[in-house]
Amino acid sequence: MKKGRSLLFSAVFFSLFSTPLYALTLDEARTQGRVGETLSGYIAPVKQDAESLALVQKINQARTASYHQLAMENHLKPDDVARLAGQKLVARAKAGEYVRGINGQWLRK
Repeated sequence: MKKGRSLLFSAVFFSLFSTPLYALTLDEARTQGRVGETLSGYIAPVKQDAESLALVQKINQARTASYHQLAMENHLKPDDVARLAGQKLVARAKAGEYVRGINGQWLRK
């Protein structure tokens, strides 16, 4: 009985501390060099771990919706809005963050 309880406690303990207790934010991912801005207006993963990939998908879905809304309101194409945003986001990236250059290579600002 004690062995079973001890095993259960160990399993719960390791499951609590082996998974992140909070979701990765975009600022954290940028600072950690896990994602970077691109000229297309979307973020891309610098590191291919599951948490970074999930964040990239979530952020890019939100950006797509935002770009479509802005395009509709301003009688533009969504791709044009995305490219304009991409240029601004790359220019505004902070020192130490990654941006993808026109050659497709990651550069650290």
